[in-house]
Amino acid sequence: MQTAILNTDSTPNLKLVIELAKKLGIKARILTDEEFEEIGLANAIKKGATGEYVETKSFVKGLRK
Repeated sequence: MQTAILNTDSTPNLKLVIELAKKLGIKARILTDEEFEEIGLANAIKKGATGEYVETKSFVKGLRK
């Protein structure tokens, strides 16, 4: 499976691309702002996950810098 994310300020153009995709037999839909944020957060978590133990106090101290 391949996935593409398109981002535009033009609602009519986005609707046109969605319509074209559906005519070509490609599943397509518009994500809500919340869904888009959740994808970004999940991606950030995956990139940040090292599997190493981190001491809470030192982590919080690092955030406060």
